[in-house]
Amino acid sequence: MTTSTLALTKVRNIGIMAHIDAGKTTTAERILFFTGVSHRIGEVHDGNTALDYTKQERDRGITITSAATTCHWAVNGAEHTINLIDTPGHVDFTIEVERCLRVLDGAVAVFDGVAGVEPQSETVWRQADRYGVPRICFVNKLDRAGADFLRCVDMIRERLGAVPLVTQLPIGAEAGFAGVVDLVSGRAHVWSDDRYAVTDVPSGMAEDVRRWRAALVETVAEHDEEVMELYLGGAEPSQEQLHAAIRRLTVASAVTPVLCGSAFKNKGVQPLLDAVVRYLPSPLDVADVRDDAPLAALAFKIMSERHLGRLTFVRIYSGRLESGAPVLNSVKSRKERIGKIYRIHADTREEIESAGAGDIVAVMGLKQTTTGETLCDDAHPVILESMDFPAPVIEVAIEPRSKGDMEKLSVAIQRLSEEDPSFQVHDENGQTVIGGMGELHLEILIDRMKEEFRVEANVGRPRVAYRETVRSAVERVDVTHRKQTGGKGQFAKVQISLEPIEDGYEFVNRVTGGRIPKEFIPSVDAGCQEAMQTGVLAGHEMTGVRVTLLDGDFHPIDSSELAFKIAGSLAFREAVRRASPVLLEPVMTVEVTTPEEYLGSVIGDLNARRGRIEGTGERAGAWIVQALVPLSEMFGYVGHLRGMTSGRGVFTMQFAAYAEVPAQVAEKIIAAG
Repeated sequence: MTTSTLALTKVRNIGIMAHIDAGKTTTAERILFFTGVSHRIGEVHDGNTALDYTKQERDRGITITSAATTCHWAVNGAEHTINLIDTPGHVDFTIEVERCLRVLDGAVAVFDGVAGVEPQSETVWRQADRYGVPRICFVNKLDRAGADFLRCVDMIRERLGAVPLVTQLPIGAEAGFAGVVDLVSGRAHVWSDDRYAVTDVPSGMAEDVRRWRAALVETVAEHDEEVMELYLGGAEPSQEQLHAAIRRLTVASAVTPVLCGSAFKNKGVQPLLDAVVRYLPSPLDVADVRDDAPLAALAFKIMSERHLGRLTFVRIYSGRLESGAPVLNSVKSRKERIGKIYRIHADTREEIESAGAGDIVAVMGLKQTTTGETLCDDAHPVILESMDFPAPVIEVAIEPRSKGDMEKLSVAIQRLSEEDPSFQVHDENGQTVIGGMGELHLEILIDRMKEEFRVEANVGRPRVAYRETVRSAVERVDVTHRKQTGGKGQFAKVQISLEPIEDGYEFVNRVTGGRIPKEFIPSVDAGCQEAMQTGVLAGHEMTGVRVTLLDGDFHPIDSSELAFKIAGSLAFREAVRRASPVLLEPVMTVEVTTPEEYLGSVIGDLNARRGRIEGTGERAGAWIVQALVPLSEMFGYVGHLRGMTSGRGVFTMQFAAYAEVPAQVAEKIIAAG
């Protein structure tokens, strides 16, 4: 093993992910404090955290943008480097979680000990599954009234489909929560005031500890051959053997270790850091990472800063990134030059000359590169797996108040679009319309336009981002575009078929024999895609369509790319009109928490909003209602719910899917649009 490879075994690239208010940022702040990065503990409620450093984050007490930092933690005398990213928990900023999980090697999933597995917990868990990110769980807030560690473990098993491996048990409950018992070592970790001690297991817990340790060994043995041999032979695995087996199973995502504590009360953080080092993978565990290989790096985030300019965050998978060196953007086939390279600690930067495999750094000087694109050695081109970003579900029209504001708005839109792939902009009847993932997302974007870019603008009311699609196939549509105005004219003839697909857009070319010259085929595709942007019912973007170009004709003089683009657009729109077009609306997963006396009112109200009740259940003394509700029916719901439940009801909401709008509702939307 080379020196650089040996060093990489001591690196952990991890993220902290959770539902909003589960305690992610509080946990991250304690990690910074106990690893010596911070000399004071920042608190979310005081607005002085290191990782939530933007004005919008501190004003609202939530994480909006992912923040990166580096800290160090020693286990068994060996110091390890932890590159840590704190991700948002609010559903509107799911894209931040998505792109961070794409480049991380492991994650800590934080759960509220009272609420357990909440809707956004499920969303980020599925994202981690999609990118194969191994994780450990930290059940937080066990000092709170109603906290129940074992209920959370059951929810992790049932709602997330995971194999939870309980590696700790809490000592005490609620206000009496004092520490944890480590089931691997059989020792208790107890916190009293600012003191932390490792002691014997409390006598009253001996039987529980024996039973849960036996369950731990049995679960590990079921999945690990080495421990299975010991288990069948009646031998007790040593601590080292158990740690090694748990690590193997965690890296393989076969089990998920579950720890517990109260980050706010500074309890459980040190053992959590031990588990990060012991169980989560190094860069070498998840990829063939080598400094001596050609460069391969993924740009996963763009950030504009007033003083530094455009920063591109990259994860290096192999090779080295050198300041001043040329690189290839293999997605765009464009050459770039690396400017300054920085290690990141939240809003502060440390300039370095180079970075190697396994590193996550920020780079200046990249002009063409955007989120999800690959940087590599020009002599060894490679394209790394990119990311998919969801389409906006909500829009607002924004109108600058002066010509100067128009120019500022243009700059703001360009910068914010580079930073946030889920922020989209289009022109509609001369108006600028911006789209995002929710009301809070758009509120933050507009706030940033005003604060950072000094844009003065009038903003319309939020509205739903509807979509259009087709429900039937059309076998053949012929369109001839002919225009003669003296001199060279325009001529293009196309024949297409159209059919519905599950999502997105596909274009298939079946033209043979040169009936349409190959240089004009992309123009037909471009014309269809342009027509998709406005649909045929109410001017909304289309989705779920496959176009097949069957045949056509051209004129040796009058045919052009423009003529075939126009013909493609006309043919597409005519085919859609014949294909039973329908309107789609975003439907949200809604979870309402309410006292029992208001349960009937909440269910009735959701039904009146065209909601479909998916289930109800009791949790920590309150009732939970789960439903699917169209987004258009949920505007202003927060105030309505407070009034209906005397201020005691709360809800969470996240995008589920697009669904067909009922005919009577669609007629009203089309008439209004």
